[in-house]
Amino acid sequence: MNFQDRRVKILVGLCVLLVIVVAYRIFDNIQKNKERAARINKVREVAVETALPQRVTILPELVFSGSLDPEWQAEVAPKIDGRVEKVFVKEGDKVTKGQVLAVLEQEDTDAEVLKARGEYIEAKTNLRKATRDLERYEKLFQAGAVSEQTVDDYRFARENAEAQLDAALGNLRGKESSLGGTNIVAPADGIVAKRYFQEGYYAKAGVALFAIADISTLKTVINIPEGNIAGVAVGNEARIVLPAFENREIIGKITSIAPVADLPAHTFSTEISVENPEGLRAGIFATVRLVGEPRADVLTIPMHSIVMRDDQKTVYVVDEENKVNRRVLTIGYSNEEYAEVVSGLNDNEVIVTRGQNKLREGSKIRLDKAGK
Repeated sequence: MNFQDRRVKILVGLCVLLVIVVAYRIFDNIQKNKERAARINKVREVAVETALPQRVTILPELVFSGSLDPEWQAEVAPKIDGRVEKVFVKEGDKVTKGQVLAVLEQEDTDAEVLKARGEYIEAKTNLRKATRDLERYEKLFQAGAVSEQTVDDYRFARENAEAQLDAALGNLRGKESSLGGTNIVAPADGIVAKRYFQEGYYAKAGVALFAIADISTLKTVINIPEGNIAGVAVGNEARIVLPAFENREIIGKITSIAPVADLPAHTFSTEISVENPEGLRAGIFATVRLVGEPRADVLTIPMHSIVMRDDQKTVYVVDEENKVNRRVLTIGYSNEEYAEVVSGLNDNEVIVTRGQNKLREGSKIRLDKAGK
């Protein structure tokens, strides 16, 4: 064997040895990684509680927020400009329909009425004179003493005097109406909710001086989604909770439901009225609770089992290897205790009810409490 052959054998042997060493290192790393993964998985096993979904009959309670507002309210403004001479009421006072709330200065208005009356009397006098003149010249025309043109002139003069009388009468009535407008009166029974100005203020026509409200009945308006409108009808009772009065509860009734849904929200505007014999203040915050129709055989899960992920309601479902998979749900009615599952879950699937916030997709769990 020459030197060249010996050199080749040595190189081949070294290559084989290198391959064996590399293969051993790879195998050893794989084994160590498996052992490490096993240790990690063992450490990462999360203790949780599980349960099966339950089918029950639910009685949905619909909860809305709103405020109790007056049944009727309106702002009261003067018909004419004028300085406020006297105010007779203050905020919170009860008033009746037609009661005088304030008076504007009348001196200028009185003078204008007197002037209008004088113009009206003058117009009446002018009409009488024009009528007598026409009668006299018609007689003279019949006697051939004056021309027909002259009679026509007197006819026109009488018609003009009659028109001026009509204008003077209209002006007088307008001024007398303005004189009545110096009295600011309540349009209906109620209370003075607001008094915007004091005596001495120069009021402008159409600018509110008072706000009058009827709080003998209070109302609140809620918007019921179309999915919950079934079973809600006029006359149904509603429980109204008042946080400002230590969560006092009063009973109201549905008085109207919009016949057409508001778009694009697909909600129905619903008005609820409540008698107010004790004089509760209007405008206070209220929580309205309505009871819907009973629904049988509804698949439900505990509300606390739901996890929000990417704005989606999800639960963790346990498989046969005690690993979890995240499942996106469609939720119907829900309250503080449970949620209705519309889709995304079957009756026989075990879900995580406690400890789910520590989980991720594929996590292995350790049961502290067996599913039921």
